[in-house]
Amino acid sequence: MKGYVLIIIMIFCSCQLTVKGQYDVAFNHFWMMEPQFNPGAVGTTPNLRINGCYSNQMSGYTNNPKTMFIGADLPFHRHHGAGLYFLNDELGAFTHKRVALQYAYRFKVFGGELSFGLQGEILSETIDGGKMDVDITNDDAIPSGSISGNKIDGAAGIFYSHKLFYIGVSSLHLTAPTVTLGDKNQIDIKRSYYLTAGYNIALQNPLYSIHPCTRWMYDGVSARTDIAVRMQYTNGTQRMFAGVGYSPSNSASLFVGGMWHGVMLSYSYEAYTGGVGLGNGAHELTLSYEMNIHLEKKGKNRHQSVRLL
Repeated sequence: MKGYVLIIIMIFCSCQLTVKGQYDVAFNHFWMMEPQFNPGAVGTTPNLRINGCYSNQMSGYTNNPKTMFIGADLPFHRHHGAGLYFLNDELGAFTHKRVALQYAYRFKVFGGELSFGLQGEILSETIDGGKMDVDITNDDAIPSGSISGNKIDGAAGIFYSHKLFYIGVSSLHLTAPTVTLGDKNQIDIKRSYYLTAGYNIALQNPLYSIHPCTRWMYDGVSARTDIAVRMQYTNGTQRMFAGVGYSPSNSASLFVGGMWHGVMLSYSYEAYTGGVGLGNGAHELTLSYEMNIHLEKKGKNRHQSVRLL
């Protein structure tokens, strides 16, 4: 029954209108980077998890978008999770930076784990007028040098994980901030919403499994849907996987990767369907590492002074 629920969600998402031009970056490896857009997903693994991603979009064009992300999260004190991340997004003369701190409270329910997360962040926007190639050089709206502005923002999310499936709902830019740059420029950032889901399908051969997943994002004006399916081979702690992704009216993608000794590496190529050319797509490389750490002593190692008894 749970599998049918996920299929219904995927069909619903794939029928939504998809439009380009959103403020937030849509990483192709969204299924590896859930904390990037849902603070409720931090601390959902038993280990310290470190994620890094570099995306080179519209690679055949000058001043094309380039995005770098690095984040870490971990569980602590049984019911709690914490995380932080840094994101740098560059597009020609425009640079967007984000530094975020995340917290989630987790508890067991219905055979899985439900978590509620909050995020506080600092947004930084920069416009470098020296990189703009314009015909009118005395336009007051175009800065002669570099101008920047900062704003405090927030996010919230809910994430439920089970051994068979997961589902998450979140919202970024809760304050819908307006970032002022200099005296004559500003950027209005719209509140955005995310819905994600994934399912683990076991095959007769226990070494192989199929993992469909989907993400739907909406900022009040435009929406985007991503659907991905990967086939995975698991042998002990080692994994190898390959799959395909599709975003209606946006792109189609292929990805391949694996995990060895706790390190997961995956590469994807996203080909746009908007007529920019097959060779001008997006290259994305994602690296993830999990480390076993112990933030508190176990009961058998607990010591207590007799003066405090």
